[in-house]
Amino acid sequence: MKFIRRKKKSNKPTPKMHVEVSPKKFEKPKERTRKLFRLNTLVLLSTLCIMIGLFCVSYNYILTKHNLAFDTMSRKIKPKNIAKAEKKKEEPEPTPQPEPEPQEETKYEYIGFLDIPAIKLSKGFLDRNSKYNNVDRNILVLKESDYPDVEKGNLIIAGHSGTGPKAFFKYLYKLQVGDIAKVTYKGYIYTYKIVNIEQQPKTGTITINRNYNKRTLTLITCTFENDTAQTIYLLENTKVEKEVS
Repeated sequence: MKFIRRKKKSNKPTPKMHVEVSPKKFEKPKERTRKLFRLNTLVLLSTLCIMIGLFCVSYNYILTKHNLAFDTMSRKIKPKNIAKAEKKKEEPEPTPQPEPEPQEETKYEYIGFLDIPAIKLSKGFLDRNSKYNNVDRNILVLKESDYPDVEKGNLIIAGHSGTGPKAFFKYLYKLQVGDIAKVTYKGYIYTYKIVNIEQQPKTGTITINRNYNKRTLTLITCTFENDTAQTIYLLENTKVEKEVS
């Protein structure tokens, strides 16, 4: 028989192992909330950027395909006459050149000229019997007129006022008593001075109140800013002199 010897227990104390445990780090609730908020924000922004990028790419792709399909269908459906009309529209049309106005001044054989320095008027007048002796083309010498060389005669001239190229008397309203007008006729210059300005209603006739012992000039036109009246300017001759050629 074998005898097993048991080891005797030692009375010496067993040395205890010393283990250092690091204390746990506990995060504060506020810091943890901030970290989660930052993380969520980052994820949200990343997702949003990705979605925008995908939308831009897909939108451009869809738009390109849409335009291509529209152009293809338009070419198939569009009639030939519409295409021709569009070509004509694209081509610039030639600018129409205005026809030159006839130089009527060369036709007129003026027998005299009326000059009013105060309004810078210088206009020729025709023989009473000329077909161009009318207010639509010139100043009009009335058939009841006498020419300036008639002693104690009265030269009566009418003209348009208002606006337009034939409104030769449009500035007559600026004249005052004492202003001068000159008539050149057959080599002589007749100087007249305004002695009276009066208005009369438009009835188709006028009354000329003048001194029959003097050579006179009468100018007639519509009254400025009054469609129902006409103005008569009466001028008396003050001087006759020979025209210097």
